[in-house]
Amino acid sequence: MTDRTQGWNSISGIAFVGLLGATGLVGCEQQQPAMDATKEAPAVSSQSEPVVGEANPAPAPAGADIVLLAPVSSPGRVANDEGISHAQQDHWDVAEGHFRKAIEADPNLAEAQFNLGLALDKLSKHDEATLAFQKAAELAPGNSRITESPILKKHTST
Repeated sequence: MTDRTQGWNSISGIAFVGLLGATGLVGCEQQQPAMDATKEAPAVSSQSEPVVGEANPAPAPAGADIVLLAPVSSPGRVANDEGISHAQQDHWDVAEGHFRKAIEADPNLAEAQFNLGLALDKLSKHDEATLAFQKAAELAPGNSRITESPILKKHTST
């Protein structure tokens, strides 16, 4: 009798897991819908310099929106990474909130300021985007990925 009960529990557990998979539930969260195949995800760029012997990262295509990774040591890194994840899915309103949290955790995080500017631009909040881009450039004047960015220049040129 014990073998039958264990066998049934095993089968019902598999059925339950299968049911969760079929409904799209994973843990307590719903899976995000698949990205629209016609939209290209923004490129992600690391701020760190390449390690000796590593190839330089390929430049992003002209006009590409490049969200920047935060340094590993930054207290705002996790929130910035979450914002990047949403930006790659074109969830710019959600990404904006995460980039703001990253800035709150690390007010000197130029990458999050830059990413916030991208999100605000995508949300047609151009005045706010300009302020975020200006702050990013102030925080990282030697970072050419920020200062030479076409979108930053578009917002900050006179």
